[in-house]
Amino acid sequence: MSALRIEDRDIPLDPDGYLVNLSDWQPEVARALAREEGIELDERHWEVLELLRRFYDEFQLAPANRPLIKYVALKLGPEKGNSLYLNALFQGPPAKRAARLAGLPRPTNCL
Repeated sequence: MSALRIEDRDIPLDPDGYLVNLSDWQPEVARALAREEGIELDERHWEVLELLRRFYDEFQLAPANRPLIKYVALKLGPEKGNSLYLNALFQGPPAKRAARLAGLPRPTNCL
């Protein structure tokens, strides 16, 4: 198991780089994970990450790509709830990468 070093604290990660303990998530953890991915988080990212965390609170799961896109479209509008926008924002498959940055478990039906 690996760990993410934040200040003087080690945050345990599973073999895929997701938080072992969801309660370890905080904005600085998201920033550190994003740096590993080569992403500089801005307000557009935070908007989606906060939405993902609300989705998880409501449904107790991290959504795969299709439900994520539908949920973002429902909550933020079709200009943000589409695969082109989310793929560009997260530089790849948004469900896996955004879930990781939001401190959620890996979506179960994402390869």
